[in-house]
Amino acid sequence: MKQHKMSLRRRSGCAALLAAAFLAGCGGNGDATQPEVKPPEVTQPDPAPPDFGPNVTIFDPSMSVDAINTRLRALAAQSDGFDDARSAVYFMPGTYGSDAGRFHPATATGHVDSPVGFMMTVHGLGASPDAVTLNGNLRVGSPQVGALATFWRSLANLKINPIQADLPAFTMRWNTSQASSLRRVRVAGHLDLTGGVSFGSYIANSRVEGDLRFGAGWQQDRNPPSTGTVEGGPAQFMVRDGSVGGVQGREVSLVFSGVEGAPATAFAPGDKTSLATTTVSRDAPFLYVDGTQFKVFVPAVARNTRGVHWGTAASDGVALPIGDFFVGRPEHSAATLNAALQDGKHLLLTPGVYRIDQPLRVRHANTVVLGMGLATLTPTKGTAAITVDDVPGVVLASLTVDANTTRSEVLVQVGSASGRAGDAANPSSLIDVYVRVGGPSAGRVGTAVVVQQNHVVIDHTWIWRGDHGNAGTTGWAINTADHALEVNGNDVNAVALFAEHFQKTQVLWNGERGRTVFMECEPPYDPPSQAAWMNASEKGYPCYQVADHVTTHEGVGLSNWALFFASFGPPPNQVYAHSAVKAPVAPGVRFTNTTAGVIAGVGGFEHVFNSLGDPTDHTGPASFVVGLTAIRQVASFP
Repeated sequence: MKQHKMSLRRRSGCAALLAAAFLAGCGGNGDATQPEVKPPEVTQPDPAPPDFGPNVTIFDPSMSVDAINTRLRALAAQSDGFDDARSAVYFMPGTYGSDAGRFHPATATGHVDSPVGFMMTVHGLGASPDAVTLNGNLRVGSPQVGALATFWRSLANLKINPIQADLPAFTMRWNTSQASSLRRVRVAGHLDLTGGVSFGSYIANSRVEGDLRFGAGWQQDRNPPSTGTVEGGPAQFMVRDGSVGGVQGREVSLVFSGVEGAPATAFAPGDKTSLATTTVSRDAPFLYVDGTQFKVFVPAVARNTRGVHWGTAASDGVALPIGDFFVGRPEHSAATLNAALQDGKHLLLTPGVYRIDQPLRVRHANTVVLGMGLATLTPTKGTAAITVDDVPGVVLASLTVDANTTRSEVLVQVGSASGRAGDAANPSSLIDVYVRVGGPSAGRVGTAVVVQQNHVVIDHTWIWRGDHGNAGTTGWAINTADHALEVNGNDVNAVALFAEHFQKTQVLWNGERGRTVFMECEPPYDPPSQAAWMNASEKGYPCYQVADHVTTHEGVGLSNWALFFASFGPPPNQVYAHSAVKAPVAPGVRFTNTTAGVIAGVGGFEHVFNSLGDPTDHTGPASFVVGLTAIRQVASFP
């Protein structure tokens, strides 16, 4: 396989030849008596790319599709999600694979054909998704194979002409659950999110020219009607900005924000929530090649958006030369990385696990910390993994943070406890930041993510206390953790918020004028009994709690799910959370299209909101979706 240096040198050499031909053809003034003008010899060496290390693979169009597929498949098989293996794959601009079999995918050959595995990300290196075209598939999932634990992978910044053997023509499957985003992707056909039952993920700033398929999971979709199965798909999902040719299927809660072609809102009854525009969001920074130079484009915060926005002009964001970044490797110490940050460098963290004995501290405004291949930070001495001072415009993106066996009070903190800094015109952002407590190791934490700054934008996160993983890393007294997210800043906006299994309230929102569009949340699975899971006199803790003093807050499309392992043991085995959501009843506080459900077993939620209304538990309301015990929908609160 050719290395990325060879790819760049090939392009540089071609550019030099073209320049020479241009100069030779255009030198002179049309007078045949003029002496021949020769271009000067090129003596400058080709620009060398950074040393991205062994876990980054860069393909160029001259490579054979067989070699590309062999490498992709090997990378897809190397991780189970709980080890140290990480990989980032990049495609140089150009076209890959043959489209000759697009009408007959079952017998097609010569196309890109590979799964995308755990801890694996795949990106195009063009300034636009259309600069990299893959004829074939980068797929996840198989027919009738559950995907509830299919996590931690992504596609970004490329175009796919789908060719996949086990699907109809012009269709690719992406059947995943959490932490599996698609960003800046153009699918020149249909995108099938089905295969097996999953719990959904996130698509942002992407175009699906055909149908976006969610499956058909309702009771009336059974085939045969009374005893048959349904097509497995994501129980909930969010699509933010972009366009779709159509939407097929119905599940529990599907949220579209700023999506052209999205269906109209139909909820309670129904499963669709459609917002005309996205109030505030931010796309992830991405690596690309401009001529022969690597750069990182950092998209600006976007407001009131609809459709795709793939521009790279100055109005769209800022292009940073790779020389502005310190390229981190897993062997680098926290002290080395912090020295680079102190010197005003951005960080580009290559794939791997960074075991750090002090937090990475971001001190300068507008600093970018960008991970490649889900680069992972894990603190070894009970500190935070990363902290941001009271400075605006900081971007933390495409990172995984793992708690370690020595308890940390917090893992990610934006802003200081004493300040409420932040800039409405230049907010700090968390984008595709995934936090894990337990799973790889028996991690412990107080609160995983704390937002102290005002105006912070959260654009997709999954904060997870593990319910499975390596042996001995999960359990009620093992991977202890109180809260997933605490928001103390004002005017904080979150889209695509996933938070699960922490032992107290999952999300605590103390700041004013906060907004969440789409949440998927689950209380802990593993309280050994109701007595072990009490909030003073109340049973359990809510998924989402807005502080009593807050006067303005909005939540749209929040889904809350209960499953208690104790319910499968001997009696007494009923465990409840008093409510799914706690919030003040005030004119400026409102929730739209909220779901509370029970996945399986007994127990559940005594109320959806506060102490109001009927329970959602093993007695009902009966689920309208196959495979779930109970679902209650609330169209508006209060």
